[in-house]
Amino acid sequence: MQNFVRLSPDETCLERRLKLEAIFHSVSDGIISLDESLRITSLNRAAAQMTGFGQQEAVGHLYTDIFKTKAVDLQPLMEKVFKAPQRIEDVSVQLQPIHGEQRTLLLNLHPMVDDVGVQIGVVMIFKDVSEIEQLKEQLKGRYRFHRLIGKSKPMQEIYQLIEQTALSTASVLIEGESGTGKELVAHAIHYNSPRADHPFIPVNCSALPETLLESELFGHVRGAFTGAVAGKMGRFEAADGGTIFLDEVGDISPLVQLKLLRVVQEREFERVGGRKTIRVDVHIIAATNKSLRQLVREGAFREDLYYRLRVVPITLPSLRERKEDIPLLVNHFLEKFRATTGKPIAGVTDAALAAMLDYDWPGNVRELENAIEYAFVRCQREQIYLADLPKELSEGETLGLIQKSEAEPLCLEEEKSMILQALKDVNGNKAKAARLLGMGRTTLYKRMRAYGING
Repeated sequence: MQNFVRLSPDETCLERRLKLEAIFHSVSDGIISLDESLRITSLNRAAAQMTGFGQQEAVGHLYTDIFKTKAVDLQPLMEKVFKAPQRIEDVSVQLQPIHGEQRTLLLNLHPMVDDVGVQIGVVMIFKDVSEIEQLKEQLKGRYRFHRLIGKSKPMQEIYQLIEQTALSTASVLIEGESGTGKELVAHAIHYNSPRADHPFIPVNCSALPETLLESELFGHVRGAFTGAVAGKMGRFEAADGGTIFLDEVGDISPLVQLKLLRVVQEREFERVGGRKTIRVDVHIIAATNKSLRQLVREGAFREDLYYRLRVVPITLPSLRERKEDIPLLVNHFLEKFRATTGKPIAGVTDAALAAMLDYDWPGNVRELENAIEYAFVRCQREQIYLADLPKELSEGETLGLIQKSEAEPLCLEEEKSMILQALKDVNGNKAKAARLLGMGRTTLYKRMRAYGING
């Protein structure tokens, strides 16, 4: 530490030195001091941890012996620090510690001068940004956001919209078929917003009759109706400061729609049977598997409420519109059910995956999850076979030959004959042939090339 503090034999300087050393070793950034010959004179605990060298072990060595970088040559930068002298800031370097994985560091080089302004060395200050860089790489091709999974273009657009919406208090309307993940999107918006530490209150609007739903949303006072022996707080009050999620909002009655309109516009209401106006600060997210626009045309849903709820519309794609995400989802559910069941099922066969890719999934992601869970119950091998899947998948338009090939491996000539026959039956249409054979098109193309089958 002698290059940072000029020492004095009196006690005051000793105390000062000890305090500065405590600061030096407590900061999270790595710090290394070098003399004029670029030998290490001191380093703090963070630098020792990042490089893998002990503090005493490193002192006296050239910095290149300890600070081993890739791609970036630091020597020209050191020369600039000495000759100019000047600071070098925010240089990204790859450091290879003596032990452990490579780190990405953000490096700054500063001239070190004594009390009279003479340069006596260099100070290296560096921050470990490995985790940040890894996150950046994941975001470039990410396929997970909160609990949503998908790398397809529609899902990437949904992720971006969630991030933008999370910073707003504008009402959101999520539309999509059952099983597409509407509540997951609502959760993602809430937990990526400044309201994340406040309540997320879901309400299934289709599960309750009108009178109970009104009380559930807005609360009631004692004696408001038969059985109301005590007052009750509603879901809007419970969500104050946070988010309320109104699922299946298209099913609510005209009376509740009218009361909901006031809350959406004014953020205020009265409990059922009460007169006191209650104000709340809530982010309103609604969802429906119906077309609210069509319900408005039919007079079943208020137009003014529709536009108040639909300030930010989010339309979720069906699974059949993003089939490229199916392998990712399958792997995700495999991991999930391996953990919950303890079964060592490693994957799915080509035929099983082909059947899943060919199926239209009217129940969307929820149906796919159920299919994998069903297969885990039935499967007794290390892979899920076509026969392990629900009947609507396993009994599709196939020749029945794949089931045979999965149970009893085919010889090469049998498989070649099977492919030729399938191509003949569908007049050379490879997509149809792949479906008939229960394999993916890519697999079919590879096997055609291997067997020298033209077409």
